Amino acid sequence: MSGRFADFWVYLSASPLLGLTATLVAYQAAYWIYQKARMNPLANPVALSVAMLVALLWFTGTPYPVYFDGAQFVHFLLGPATVALAVPLYANLATLKKNLVPLCGALLAGSVVAAGSAVGIGWLLGASRETLLSLAPKSVTTPIAMGIAEKLGGLPSLTAVLVVTTGILGAVLARGTLDLLRIGDPAVRGFAVGVAAHGIGTARAFQVSETMGAFAGLAMGLNGLLTAFLFPLLLRLWDA
Repeated sequence: MSGRFADFWVYLSASPLLGLTATLVAYQAAYWIYQKARMNPLANPVALSVAMLVALLWFTGTPYPVYFDGAQFVHFLLGPATVALAVPLYANLATLKKNLVPLCGALLAGSVVAAGSAVGIGWLLGASRETLLSLAPKSVTTPIAMGIAEKLGGLPSLTAVLVVTTGILGAVLARGTLDLLRIGDPAVRGFAVGVAAHGIGTARAFQVSETMGAFAGLAMGLNGLLTAFLFPLLLRLWDA
């Protein structure tokens, strides 16, 4: 960095709002690119903004804890944002009641496969127990996934990275995969995206339709709840 910019950055980095400002600016820029790309899944704004922030922190030599001092405000809003998804879900309550039984079956299958496949692949590749416990909740929304990993002896920071990566991949690949399988029902598409790609996939689903977003939000919440109860039980059976 040039001397003048370095002096300015030292002053700016002393503000706890640096992380918040950088996060909002990066996402706004990424979303602008996303719109210019005509909402192409490959230009996912979350992936782009993460890349921008990583580049910024690396270029300026800013430690992550300094960045997170401000970015924690965004992290805090993950919880309220998850609860707020109940609003569009209530608007589609009739559709939910009509499809309750198949959705419960899909939830159980999706939750078990998401955790089981991650742990199975990690085990085959020789991952440590700590890593396996961090892998298991990768398809659950970040606040719940980090809590599960911490309680079971995993690494919450590793889980957070895996959750974001899973969400980005799910948001990018979901449309093509569901089209290939000839699944056109918005409720079914949304539920599948919510189970597999949690919050990032749900945000993408809301951009397609309110119904798809509502069922993605439902799946995300229920998958988090089911995984929080189911995985500790499976772990006890495994250790028995």
